[in-house]
Amino acid sequence: MKHVDPAKKIVSFHPPQRTLMGPGPSEINPRVLAAMSVPAIGYLDPAFVGMMEELKLLLRYAYQTENPLTFPISGPGSVGMESCFVNMVAPGDKVIVGRNGVFGGRMIENVERAGGKAVVVEDAWGEPVDPNKIEDALKKNRDARVVAFVHAETSTGCESDAKALTALAHMYDALVIVDAVTSLGGSPVKVDEWGIDAVYSASQKCISCTPGLSPVSYSERVVDFVKNRKEKVHSWFMDLNLILGYWGNTTRTYHHTAPTNGLFALHESLLLLHEEGLENAWARHQRHHIALKAGLEAMGLKFLVKPQHQLPQMNAVMVPEGVDEAAVRRTLLSEFQLEIGAGLGPLAGKIWRFGLMGYSCRADNVMLCLSALGSVLADQGYNVKVGEAEAAAHNAYAAMHAKAAEAKRKRAAA
Repeated sequence: MKHVDPAKKIVSFHPPQRTLMGPGPSEINPRVLAAMSVPAIGYLDPAFVGMMEELKLLLRYAYQTENPLTFPISGPGSVGMESCFVNMVAPGDKVIVGRNGVFGGRMIENVERAGGKAVVVEDAWGEPVDPNKIEDALKKNRDARVVAFVHAETSTGCESDAKALTALAHMYDALVIVDAVTSLGGSPVKVDEWGIDAVYSASQKCISCTPGLSPVSYSERVVDFVKNRKEKVHSWFMDLNLILGYWGNTTRTYHHTAPTNGLFALHESLLLLHEEGLENAWARHQRHHIALKAGLEAMGLKFLVKPQHQLPQMNAVMVPEGVDEAAVRRTLLSEFQLEIGAGLGPLAGKIWRFGLMGYSCRADNVMLCLSALGSVLADQGYNVKVGEAEAAAHNAYAAMHAKAAEAKRKRAAA
């Protein structure tokens, strides 16, 4: 019988050009794509070591921290999460976890796999983690060593008050682990000012880098705890005692083969963020959120999250009655090359998630999204007036521009 080579017909892969407005990844700046394509060098090359130091500085800026142990873990945000829990939770430790969406649930899983006991504080999906409930749990569990919560819940587009929750944990002498996967670069994350002990994020959201890296930052309090653990960390790869030898200040001991070109890309992404300025990046995400929101609401669509808790970079919108939510997403992708996200868990089939992250957070994407969505909804029989959403977004942009111009005029006259 003649052997057939199944790989014979495989050719070079060229992905289609998409407009990415889902929960991640975001679009990538051409400068970052170019940085990925430069020649590889060794992970102990002196030039690479110099770049590592710059990366640490740029990440400290992004996180607003002076923590020496601030670096990118080789792996996605989920590895950053696991790194925090596996290093900071020993068997038998009690950890209070706020769950108000998918990713709070993953924190619970990490506590249990590390041998800890999770004390779960539940809030409705679409609501922030309630500080009063966290304090009640702390009062009832005085021996809790860690409080963990998601700052920006990707599954709902809801922001929790990281500053208040961290302050509460410290009142009861507990360490804090914060998920900033969707917030870093898009919303204020102030590690030192808020006193956060451990925080992790991901490279492919508001940082707009290639997926596969997880920026983390650990306080000296955490480093001291890990160094003085009575038993080894239950992960060789993520043991901070070993990683300190590679990402520390004085040594460069081989730990693993770093993803060199991915780190080149992250360096360029963080440099772009620094050039724009953090506050300008936060304001940009807010500006385009306001315009997108104006357009979506002009269509009669309603947001899942209350205005004061809405994330500008992750907009969860309720699917109107009688509309096939999956068909809308499929049509947007096939006819307009536009990706938006679906709901997860109990919100599956009930919401769409519109991302405005990093390089994807632009006026042209806002206007394309509104135009394409209006067209698809109209085809499904939903009552949409042509151009109304786009006009609402334009008016929102104009109002913000006028307000900024007036503020500038007043500053000049002062």
